[in-house]
Amino acid sequence: MKKRIPYIIVLWLIADVYFFQAVTTLTGNIFILGVYWLYGILLGAGVLYGTLFRKSKQSATGLISSLMALMLLSLVPKLIALPVLLIEDIVRIFSGFPPRAQWVSELAMAVAAVPFFSLLYGMTGGRHRYKVHRETLYFNDLPDAFDGFTITQLSDIHSGSFSSERGVEKGVNMVNAQNSDLILFTGDLVNNKASEMDRWIPLFARLKAPYGKFSVLGNHDYGDYIKWRSKDHKNANLDRIKKVHEEIGFQLLLNETATIKKDGQSIALIGVENWGKGRFHKYGDLKKAAIDVPANAFKILMSHDPSHWDAVTLDHHQHIHLTLAGHTHGMQFGIELFGFQWSPVKYIYPQWAGLYKKEGKYLYVNRGFGFLGFRGRIGIWPEITVIELKKK
Repeated sequence: MKKRIPYIIVLWLIADVYFFQAVTTLTGNIFILGVYWLYGILLGAGVLYGTLFRKSKQSATGLISSLMALMLLSLVPKLIALPVLLIEDIVRIFSGFPPRAQWVSELAMAVAAVPFFSLLYGMTGGRHRYKVHRETLYFNDLPDAFDGFTITQLSDIHSGSFSSERGVEKGVNMVNAQNSDLILFTGDLVNNKASEMDRWIPLFARLKAPYGKFSVLGNHDYGDYIKWRSKDHKNANLDRIKKVHEEIGFQLLLNETATIKKDGQSIALIGVENWGKGRFHKYGDLKKAAIDVPANAFKILMSHDPSHWDAVTLDHHQHIHLTLAGHTHGMQFGIELFGFQWSPVKYIYPQWAGLYKKEGKYLYVNRGFGFLGFRGRIGIWPEITVIELKKK
């Protein structure tokens, strides 16, 4: 990250100086012009301090997230509006460089306003604009007792990013309102430390499901992304994370299987620890988790990272009917309208949001309940998934 800072600063300066031309075209008010540069200077100083000089402590995470949000608010609208000014400059080159047209600067301001207010909404209302996504899946070999069985999936709570108790409570109430038979959580309860969940334990303990609540760990739950005083402190944090799952009423599956029973029949619920491609740790062991699962059992797998599906699950010797994952957050930014779906994260993860099917096996990737880094969401809203199992 530090190596990229100079490039970001250069880009920011170019955008600021260039966009300033539109500002001066529209006003000569010294106060407005002074505020424009004062904001940029103070924000730039804050970003430099936060990224280059801060110590690696969890207490700085909120500061960095806030500075990142303010930086996006400052930089992105200008970058999007710059082509309007650039096109005008190309025309001016061939016409003797007349003064900038006021209407072009007004147009640039209008163009910049769209991403500005979109980002602003994403940081306020968007991060708790929970959306229920429903899917009905049909299986030939689903046990009769589970015909119509409903599952609510949550993922990526990231409690360390929360600040609004009212906003989070809204999401918890929406989960309970689904009245699903089973609640499954597919990892990333915290950003780094178990203590992030302390104030939220009573709230998430309210989640109810008659056939139980089960969970797995995500990559952030292991505390791999901050510096610990010792390995013992890191291990103690992981032990505490596991205890928190118990305190909110979830049975944590660590490369193991639970049996869900109904009316004398059952399905196998397999939970693996985090397994991610590339630089992500591969703690998950599907072979170990499913070792005692009968070959003819109906199987649901919880695996935090969707890359595990292509890399391991599809080739597993047993047929895994349904895999539930999260991790991508849909990058918390994108477009989902009238069946069209896009986010930059699709260029990293082929399966990044919603339902996928290969070789008669399903994968569902939850868009995440919380948020990380950017303190909001734009277009890819926080998700509560409801899946109904049906006998074909």
